[in-house]
Amino acid sequence: MLQTQKTQIKTITTAHIAQTMTFLNMSADEVKERVESELANNPALEYLDDRFCPYCHRPLGPSGSCQSCINKNNIPDQNIFFVSPRDELAVEYYQSGGFGGGTESEPDIDSAQPEDLAAYVLRQIGADLEEDEKLIAAYLLTDLDKDGFITSSIGEIAGYYHVSIAKVEGVIETIQNADPLGVGSSNPQEALLIQLRHLANIMTIPEGTREVIEQSYELLIRRKTREILNDHRLSPKQFQHIERFISENLNPYPGRSFWGERGMPAQPDLEVFHFPDVIVSYQNDDPRNQLVIEIVMPIRGYLRVNPIFKKEVKNAPEEKAEEWRKDLDRASLLVKSLDNRNNTMEQLMRAIIRSQESFIRNGESELVSITRAEIAKELSVHESTISRAVANKSVMLPNRKVVPLSIFFDRSLNVRSVIRDLIRDEPKPLTDAGIVTILRGMGYDVARRTVAKYRAMEGILPARLRKAANGK
Repeated sequence: MLQTQKTQIKTITTAHIAQTMTFLNMSADEVKERVESELANNPALEYLDDRFCPYCHRPLGPSGSCQSCINKNNIPDQNIFFVSPRDELAVEYYQSGGFGGGTESEPDIDSAQPEDLAAYVLRQIGADLEEDEKLIAAYLLTDLDKDGFITSSIGEIAGYYHVSIAKVEGVIETIQNADPLGVGSSNPQEALLIQLRHLANIMTIPEGTREVIEQSYELLIRRKTREILNDHRLSPKQFQHIERFISENLNPYPGRSFWGERGMPAQPDLEVFHFPDVIVSYQNDDPRNQLVIEIVMPIRGYLRVNPIFKKEVKNAPEEKAEEWRKDLDRASLLVKSLDNRNNTMEQLMRAIIRSQESFIRNGESELVSITRAEIAKELSVHESTISRAVANKSVMLPNRKVVPLSIFFDRSLNVRSVIRDLIRDEPKPLTDAGIVTILRGMGYDVARRTVAKYRAMEGILPARLRKAANGK
């Protein structure tokens, strides 16, 4: 009998952990749908459409916070954390653009409608094209594959627009000279050669690099070093220089530097920008005061095990007893799992704020490099728990910008911010190599290729194109 009870307890505990992890990984809307489904099918689960404190279950006023529990759960004169019920009226008002009142205070939903690669390139080259060429460019760009390569038939496009093949090729060449360099190529080899041609104007290219890419590309990607050395009469040291240069300065898939990092976030990230899961503000809207961190529950009302059903289970008809007990267990499991989700989110935000308060108050340059593993160790949980808690969640910062919760773990953000500032204030266009030198003087050890990647993520043109655009 004792062994059976232990087995049942272990089964319930395992199910509890599994469901908590599932809820952690869900967005608020997904949790809400799951709860609504369970309410429709489980008589043991009860929903009270009133706003109750998640801690003490007292009714809440219009503010959504319980002052008694805030005083109990927080240290005086330090940042304030509390969990609040989801206010559906606020959600609707927020999504209609009226959150906070007036256009000047509307949230800045960062990247909710990202500029894609086609629009980014067309914005650069539009002024250099005739009207009919713009149509051709738009067609070509919207038909690029994920690597940034042309997939359209030049002959078919020329026939469709009733222009010469030479004209279409001219538009393609204009596209290829935009940022990211090599976009619009037909294959990785062509993209590398285009990038190499541009780099030759601003830096020294190791001897033999062009010839290796142009004549021995297949051998290069198959790492047939001995054959390349023989074909091009290179020494091992010369070839090492060529390989290192290609690795650090060239990108065979130019579309990825933009598409995968900035232009087209993965679909789940777009779900983040509906209504923030966490709202960070200043007490009394005064930046000199402590932060107020509100963790918003996925549902508005109060979810509990139906007390009448729980009482009547003891008197259940024999044929219904097992079914009713399962309903009761399922309802209890769901309520506990949601409570655990709320508690985990609160503990996560406490840990994040301890590390990232300067970033929240002062901006991206103050972002501290932390990892999910470090937070997991601090909270004594598995790293996967933190990953689930961060996934599909968003936070509204005091400046009213809504960002993914994962931004607190973006180790590149502070460097990108510095790069933006350097280029904004540059007396004359800085090359990526020049930016590397300045960054290293500031204590940032980054490679030139990394600078180029971060610059592309920020939508900033290379120095040569900035010079041409500014006439400097």
